[in-house]
Amino acid sequence: MIEVRDLRKEYGDFVAVEGSSFTVEGGEVFGIIGPNGAGKTTTLKTLAGLLEPTSGSAEVAGYDASDPRMRQQLGFLPEESPLYEEMTPISYLTFFADLYDVDREVAETRIHDTLDRLDLEYRERPLGDMSKGMKRKVAIARSLVNDPDVLVYDEPASGLDPLTTNYIIEFTRDLADEGKTVVFSAHNLYHVESICDRIAIMNEGKIVARGSVEELRAQYGRTTYHVYTSVPVEDSTPVEGSAGERHERTVESMDAVDATREAAEAAGGRMVDIRTEDPSLERVFLDLAEGESEAERAVARRAADGAASEDTETARATPPGADE
Repeated sequence: MIEVRDLRKEYGDFVAVEGSSFTVEGGEVFGIIGPNGAGKTTTLKTLAGLLEPTSGSAEVAGYDASDPRMRQQLGFLPEESPLYEEMTPISYLTFFADLYDVDREVAETRIHDTLDRLDLEYRERPLGDMSKGMKRKVAIARSLVNDPDVLVYDEPASGLDPLTTNYIIEFTRDLADEGKTVVFSAHNLYHVESICDRIAIMNEGKIVARGSVEELRAQYGRTTYHVYTSVPVEDSTPVEGSAGERHERTVESMDAVDATREAAEAAGGRMVDIRTEDPSLERVFLDLAEGESEAERAVARRAADGAASEDTETARATPPGADE
């Protein structure tokens, strides 16, 4: 439903997006995350047809993103979405349904059904008298008034209370389960991790990693092992409240776990527990956003170890980077 090829956007000498490429399938939730200024909003606005790329292309629902016909298939929710505050939710949404030439009877049913699903009770109250969470629900309903196939949401739950945030995030997942294609950005990585099928991590205008959460963890993450022993060993610390009978050492490989066990036994003690901590999306994100992270160096070391195990002639015949 979405295909982006070598997308580049320049503002004078500043490159906001450089060489981005990705695809999003129907019924998929695709998250774009990155630090402020990474190029996320520029990418989303380009998909929505609000910005012309300097080069490259963005295709949405079978149309070039700049094609006005594409907008009939699109629902766009910007991070800041001012509403006509003197209007009520019903009059506001009916106005936008008319802009999309939605039949009045169809529009009325669709508007009320959507507001029912969003649990918005006050439908005849002026928008200016509503809370931020209520206004955000109306803005989401506006993005659905034309029953689009593709949704582009920029920080859909920005600045909302936890209850409303969770409601909107779950609602976004429900839309994808119904077959809609969803692309969105969010700073809350827990929400990204919980509903996204795949994720692109951007930094300084470039996509530096992409894949499912599991794929990103496997490629860039570090599994941590918390090993507990009955006696102190090198680099261990006493566990608070254990009266010196339990010590913790944190390591990053099973070899180090075995070495810890052997050290404890050599000191007349034993290994009493081990707990595994899988890498979080937040840790992967922070490592990649910091540039050449320890995670990236670990990937490079694994690649180097694999290359070293090949016979010399094959290694000489393989161009650098051929396996990337």
